[in-house]
Amino acid sequence: MTPKPGLQKVVVIQVKVKPSARVSALEETSPGVWLAQVKSPPVDGKANAELIALVAKRFACSRSAVSIKAGTSGRMKLVRIESN
Repeated sequence: MTPKPGLQKVVVIQVKVKPSARVSALEETSPGVWLAQVKSPPVDGKANAELIALVAKRFACSRSAVSIKAGTSGRMKLVRIESN
């Protein structure tokens, strides 16, 4: 059976963010739980924007397919990733 066109797969991951890091990195610490180190400071949403770009690059999708579902002002976030 072939998948229907337009169906999207949605994945939600839990991410612990460490802003103002020396290097930007994203690594899985346990199944479904990730650690993101971002260079940007947690000011004016800069760290969140860098997190979205980092997740999009890691999962090979567009930045518009990545969104922060919960935790925009905290270090623990739920990140939603949509893909075809």
